[in-house]
Amino acid sequence: MNGQEVVSSPSRNTKSAASDANHFILTFENNRLASELFGQFDQNLKLLEQRLHIDARARGNSVAISGDVVATNQARRALDYLYARLQSGGTVELSDVEGAIRMAAAADDQLTLPTLERKSRLTMAQISTRKKTVVARTPTQDAYMRALERSELVFGVGPAGTGKTYLAVAHAAQLLERGAVDRIILSRPAVEAGERLGFLPGDMKEKVDPYLRPLYDALYDMIPGDKVERAITAGVIEIAPLAFMRGRTLANAAVILDEAQNTTSMQMKMFLTRLGENARMIVTGDPSQVDLPRGVKSGLVEALQILQGVEGVSFVQFKDVDVVRHPLVGRIVRAYDAQYAERAEPVPAVMGEAESRDEQA
Repeated sequence: MNGQEVVSSPSRNTKSAASDANHFILTFENNRLASELFGQFDQNLKLLEQRLHIDARARGNSVAISGDVVATNQARRALDYLYARLQSGGTVELSDVEGAIRMAAAADDQLTLPTLERKSRLTMAQISTRKKTVVARTPTQDAYMRALERSELVFGVGPAGTGKTYLAVAHAAQLLERGAVDRIILSRPAVEAGERLGFLPGDMKEKVDPYLRPLYDALYDMIPGDKVERAITAGVIEIAPLAFMRGRTLANAAVILDEAQNTTSMQMKMFLTRLGENARMIVTGDPSQVDLPRGVKSGLVEALQILQGVEGVSFVQFKDVDVVRHPLVGRIVRAYDAQYAERAEPVPAVMGEAESRDEQA
């Protein structure tokens, strides 16, 4: 453990262990790293207090933590993980603290066989490129990143803000840097989100760029801008509308289809059958945001039903609790889901409860 525990004085309650009070002091050897861990004006500790309903008070390179036993142990694991991250040369932002808290809470629900002891340290999947390292911030992101490593075809399904597309592009960039693939192919169906844009001026690239901008944004986060431009010019990175996939065999490539809920059944089948030798395919989308004409069935929704149980295909279902944008986004998603639950077409579950636990382990 990176933080040395100086004092530990749990107070046992025979009626309910969950309500026990706990108090201990963690001391971190490196004063500079401890300061970064606590955050400017102790903002990281304040976030721990807010999320876990504990008391965390810093003094020098130590922090005194008190509160419910379960919550204080989660805080200990989160701080231990974040301090180790700083020791390895990383940084700690508020979003990293949020992620550590979520993962610490999830780890508390998982028992390690055969001793059934609680996991004492956090392990999070990560994707590393030369420019950036992305670490899972929720158990579902962790399951998604592990599925990307393991499976040739991965479906990442769920609401906006959960990192589906961002992590898919990051994984593709990592594969390219490793030399595991020769190129990256990014695609989206060119469907307006409830609007009619009409005629768009310019050449083909200028016409489709507005649809593919989120993919560009993720690329530039993972790969230096000048290298992205050179790779696009050389055809190492190809960004194209879904319609341009017909008739091709995509080999030695990482292929991403984003906003897949806006594909028709025939488009989805066409895309999935482009998979070639030594290729990885990632399909992302949100079945609750279909912009197809009324009466046209989403190819993503159909694929989730048809491909269940097919060997080599992994499904990961994100939920509102996995939203990693502003916390208000998660509340907005929940509000809309509650309002339209009865009227919306039911979305097939893409991961059983047991499989979900296996993915997160």
